[in-house]
Amino acid sequence: VLIIAIAAMMTMPLLQEQIAAREIETIARRFISHAHFARQQALYSGSIVRIRPRNETDWNGGWQVESVCKTAVCEPQVWLQQAKLETVVIHTRTTKKGQQFTDPQTGRKQIVFNPAGAARTQAGGFVANRLIMSHRKAPKLEQHIIMSSGGRLRLCNPKQDTRACY
Repeated sequence: VLIIAIAAMMTMPLLQEQIAAREIETIARRFISHAHFARQQALYSGSIVRIRPRNETDWNGGWQVESVCKTAVCEPQVWLQQAKLETVVIHTRTTKKGQQFTDPQTGRKQIVFNPAGAARTQAGGFVANRLIMSHRKAPKLEQHIIMSSGGRLRLCNPKQDTRACY
């Protein structure tokens, strides 16, 4: 029994790290699937759809997929929402590559898909940058959600895919 207890104690940190990595990946894949939904909804409805933080400034408070109204009479329709993130952290640090999908013209954090399904800024330019996610209990574990100029999103682990992440 003592040998089994010692073996369990030795493997516990590895197990916790694996659980943290799985939680980061789950949230990152959920974000990507919600962004894909927003793009498909823009294509299907022929209107502008966006994914944005629920509290307008911080992705850690969750996000939502909604229609964008061009007039004051219109009421935006919210299709999907993600609640506040408890264990996974979306880094607030911005770097040249990690800009948290911030629109350079408005300064708002969002991804806007036009009716053609392209991710564009309000001025019509491309939005291509990333979100960097880590875990509260294992901050060294990271996943990057990278969006290309065409609006395609991919998940990247900088420790495993060093060439593909940068």
